[in-house]
Order: sequence, then C-alpha cells, then structure tokens
Amino acid sequence: MNRIVFSTLSAAVAIAAATHNVSAQSWNPWQFGGAAGIAFPTGDLGNIANTGFNVTVAVGYQPRYNPIGFRAEAAYNQFGLQGGGGNVNIPAFTGNVVYTLPGMSFSPYVIGGAGLYRTNFDFDGGGSTGENDFGFNVGGGIKLPLSTSFETYVEARYNHVSVNGGSYGFIPITIGILW
Repeated sequence: MNRIVFSTLSAAVAIAAATHNVSAQSWNPWQFGGAAGIAFPTGDLGNIANTGFNVTVAVGYQPRYNPIGFRAEAAYNQFGLQGGGGNVNIPAFTGNVVYTLPGMSFSPYVIGGAGLYRTNFDFDGGGSTGENDFGFNVGGGIKLPLSTSFETYVEARYNHVSVNGGSYGFIPITIGILW
C-alpha cells in the first residue's frame, strides 16, 4: 500500500514539475484575442431597443504571479429599435483592470474600466444621429482551462453610458479567447 501511495505521489510531483517547466518556458505576459455574444439593453436603452449582439477585440497584459492585469478593448454593440425602423449601435473603446482570484482551476475574475462610447442611431429612412460619450463598465467572468496555449473565458459586464438627457445601459454576455 505504501509503495502505491509513494509511486502515485512521485508521479504527481514529476507531472507537476514538467507542467511547470513547460508553462515557464512559454510564458508571455501579452495577450491578444476577441469575444462575441448577446447583449441585453437595460434602463433607458431597454425602453427603446431589443436584445442585440456584441463583438470585441482585446489586447491584454497579465504579469506573471500577479492577480492584477490590464485589458484594452474595442467593442461593437448593436440593438434593433423596438417596433422596427432602425437600430442603435454603440462602439466602445475602453481600458480595463482585471483582478483574477488566484489558486483555482476555473479562475473567476472581476473586471472594470472606462472609456469612450459612441451612440449611433440609424433609421430605416436613411437618417442617422450619433454622439461621443463617456462610459464605464464593471463585471466578472470565469477563465476556462481548455488549453495550455490560450485562455477561454465567459464574461458578463454592465456598461453605463452617460448621454445627453439620460443614460444607456447594457449587459453583454460573451465567450472569448485570449492567446
């Protein structure tokens, strides 16, 4: 019985050491990737728009052995206007801080940041209107360990955009990948 326990522990230590060496050799703090998903309008935006979609590209920096990282993102969100007649799209350029809870195989994290949001209304008759506004986002996600060469994640974030005469809110729920 002791030989089986000793052999199992020895094998586990050898695998852990080999895995650590491989990950140490391939570590790169810079990440590039993208995400896509469904976006739910809330508040004032929810009163005029239907559920839409989100597409995001990202560049991240995650220092080794540090739970705090950074992510710059360019996102495109689009919602159809209720009753038809056009859509509202909201491109966003944000800088975010990511805090990953250490020591878990499925790594939960919180994310938040601020940036420039552009609200555009495109009407079926050919007219359009748009404005640049300040906004912020806050949310969380879970990193899924599906590969050693890239990270996959599922994320939900509340976005709040201050517009003339009110604010627009929306929550994209996305699936993403970072290399």
